[in-house]
Amino acid sequence: MSTKQFTAEEVSKHTKEGDLWVIVDSKVFDLSKFAAMHPGGLSVLLDEEIAGQDATDAFFGLHRHEVLLKPQYQRLQIGVVAGEKQQIFPRELGALSAVPYAEPTWLNPGFHSPYYTEGHRRFQIAMRKFFEAEVLPDAALREEDGKRPSPAVFEAMARTNIIAMRLGPGPHLKGRELMGGLVKPEEFDYFHELIMAQEGTRFNARGYLDGLGGGTYIGLPPIMNFGQPAVRDKIMAEVLAGKKFVCLAITEAFAGSDVAGLKCFAEKTDKGWVVTGTKKWITNGTFADYFTVGCKTEKGMVVLVIERQDGVETKSIKTSYSPTAGTAYITFDHVLVPFENTLGKDGNGLQVILSNFNHERWGMTCGSISSQRMIVEECLKWASQRKVFGKPLTSQAVIRSKLAAMISRVESAQAWLENITYQMCHMDYKQQATHLAGQIAFVKMYATKTAQETAADAVQIFGGRGITRGGMGKHIEHYHRTVPFDSVLGGAEDVLGDLGVRQAMRKMPNNARL
Repeated sequence: MSTKQFTAEEVSKHTKEGDLWVIVDSKVFDLSKFAAMHPGGLSVLLDEEIAGQDATDAFFGLHRHEVLLKPQYQRLQIGVVAGEKQQIFPRELGALSAVPYAEPTWLNPGFHSPYYTEGHRRFQIAMRKFFEAEVLPDAALREEDGKRPSPAVFEAMARTNIIAMRLGPGPHLKGRELMGGLVKPEEFDYFHELIMAQEGTRFNARGYLDGLGGGTYIGLPPIMNFGQPAVRDKIMAEVLAGKKFVCLAITEAFAGSDVAGLKCFAEKTDKGWVVTGTKKWITNGTFADYFTVGCKTEKGMVVLVIERQDGVETKSIKTSYSPTAGTAYITFDHVLVPFENTLGKDGNGLQVILSNFNHERWGMTCGSISSQRMIVEECLKWASQRKVFGKPLTSQAVIRSKLAAMISRVESAQAWLENITYQMCHMDYKQQATHLAGQIAFVKMYATKTAQETAADAVQIFGGRGITRGGMGKHIEHYHRTVPFDSVLGGAEDVLGDLGVRQAMRKMPNNARL
């Protein structure tokens, strides 16, 4: 990359096909040979406001900054404009965004929070650096090719004990070195987990993020909490080391939110359970080694850990997000399961299944809000740099109104989530189940509903770019296409809203009257 200096007058002399220069953010580019290959056509570059001119505004009206960082385009730079300095810089690895509302309030300079400590801030810095350095590059590749996340990423997550931390605070962290000793196991709380969940969902790779242990997050806790010691310890050691994978297989074509309607049947025999049936839309199912399976029995329901074996067949289901999530249709054909793989007791399967729902929904809400915040940042940037009728988009009142609604939604959801998280930090599991099931159901419903509103508004702000894969609106298109997943996984919105109201009705005092 040359640092040779040119005056703006010198650049202005190169305006023809075969001799074409432009200025972008104080850098001079020789497009003479590239112009004929320009994806937008030669005529765009020969425009009198582009050729030989400072095309910074025009460039950023059409391209993301990352384009300038690609080697093939950096090679086109022949120098810089004398007396001018670069004004636009990419955010450094792990750094905070300076865009208003792009970060939760507690991370903004000058703001305070009753919830977070300096230890939480150090943890957040380490998490952002980890995800941007170790995960983001692989996520971009796998979202495109649809392959499962690379083993190297799981190894890095196991090495720092991120896989273990995703299960929340608890005895499973004892003796583990968390993020190189940054936080002690006994100090790890739900705010650490919230930070980890939100840092891990700041980039648009929805299918990949589910592929990166979404099955473990919901499939391992029943094993951890209800499994017999030998089975539990073996599976946890393999999964937390990033060597094997587990998924939760509850949903069927016949039963979704109505888990009591399962048809997959487990017959009790002298040799063990014999399982026959199917499961559908199972995250990580295509590559899971262990399946935490809800089955109907003569006594009601039981949950079993089934290891991949003959009689277990998985097929990929095509969805609107990347197959890297491993979404599967599973068939169990007379599969023999040892009695020691029973989680809890026969007849108490519903209790086992429901035991992790609060934590699961809370974690999904963390990610949903973080993803929505990223869209707010994209829209604020675009509305500031995009020129219409000679003025930025932000000069339009209707655009400012949409941005105001976006910001209000994400900030209110974050505040509600943090209040619930604080309660979780001061309640044991039984108290959480008693007091927070409705709250968590409501906040997830609210976050996913508002996320879809934000996705729709973002498309309107970006226009045609918002429905185009790649380019300026690539994150908007991806978000708009994949945001419905959050509204379905962990319980459909209407089901969760009804759950929250029914929880409230149970606590209505008998003497309450208008």
